[in-house]
Amino acid sequence: MTKFIGALLACVFCHSGWAQDKVYRCGNEYTNNVPRERIAQCTLITTGNVTVVPAVKVPPLASVRPTNQRAKDADARFILDGELKRAEARRADLLKEYNDGEPEKLGAETRNYQKYLDRVAELKANIQRSEADIASIRREISRMPGGTAR
Repeated sequence: MTKFIGALLACVFCHSGWAQDKVYRCGNEYTNNVPRERIAQCTLITTGNVTVVPAVKVPPLASVRPTNQRAKDADARFILDGELKRAEARRADLLKEYNDGEPEKLGAETRNYQKYLDRVAELKANIQRSEADIASIRREISRMPGGTAR
């Protein structure tokens, strides 16, 4: 154990072994070994130690074949068209039930008018929500390649 501590202290006190050689910058390259014929083109770095970390090579992105992309676009368009049809059917049902702001009263609503008013307000909010959903689906379809919303 004492040998280990002694070796550790020897390393700490002899830090001169860690000193870096002279480093030159030759264009975009840093080196400590400059050939004599290139020494005039290089500048000595005197501002402390230089650490150069090589760049990480990023693998190229996987390319998507045009036929695969067209198939994905067609699938997405099919899904969005289905969602649009369901949203339009939901809106039609809500409008039919809303009956221009005068839906038919249900059982308990004949005796409790506030329940009726609450249901009318909820129907109106649901209609507005479904119209917003339809508008957003149409916007999404229009953003697609060759997509125009009906």
